[in-house]
Amino acid sequence: MLLAFDIGNTNIHLGLWDGGGWRLSWRARTVTGKTADEYAVLVRNFLAVAQVELGAISAACMSCVVPALTPTFQELARRDLQLEPLFVSSHIELGIDIAIDSPEQAGADRLCNAVALAQLHGAPAVSVDFGTSTNFDVLSGGRAYIGGVIAPGIRLAHDALVSRAAQLHKVDLLPPPEPIGTNTVHAMQSGIFWGYVGMIDALLSRILTQLNAPSAHVVATGGLAKLFMQHIPRINTIAPELTLDGLRLLYGLNRG
Repeated sequence: MLLAFDIGNTNIHLGLWDGGGWRLSWRARTVTGKTADEYAVLVRNFLAVAQVELGAISAACMSCVVPALTPTFQELARRDLQLEPLFVSSHIELGIDIAIDSPEQAGADRLCNAVALAQLHGAPAVSVDFGTSTNFDVLSGGRAYIGGVIAPGIRLAHDALVSRAAQLHKVDLLPPPEPIGTNTVHAMQSGIFWGYVGMIDALLSRILTQLNAPSAHVVATGGLAKLFMQHIPRINTIAPELTLDGLRLLYGLNRG
């Protein structure tokens, strides 16, 4: 069984691949100061829910965009899983071309998404990953990762607005009844939600125009993907495990 870790700035997404599908996937909050011992408790709890013994894990693959946590999870894998984990970077075999200015600067999660796009959804294609930031990753018709867009995530934009305006408070990230808000809550929801929908739609339009591929497949992933899909017709598919799929495909490519 493969244990996959997508270690992001806000959440850690764990997945257990049993050879036929994801037996279980979980999200936990990222805490940079936690030790390997503390994260080992999280892993044991995760495996307990999946009803899998620690010794049944035969492989581990990790995507980490929090450099301070890389040695922590490496220690966890070596000590508790007794495995040498595969960490995703531009230096491993990816199965696709990386056609950007500085391949070593590409986030590991973005590389995973590009690989999963190529293997599972074809090319050309675009992924939209709703995380701390909203990442657009673009695969050309020739199956090359050619870059993308990094935009502030909707929660980040919401928190920044609330923290800088004394009379504004947190609101649910949902569409209001009407675009014109008749109270502060609905006005904020309209600005944040519909403004975000407009940003995503406009960026997708420009990306597909540059690709000269108006019918390129657009895949959304991340916690808020389902909420936005119904309001952004350009999104074709929801793939909650897109990054995890990239991890297991990359493990197979590099370690068989």
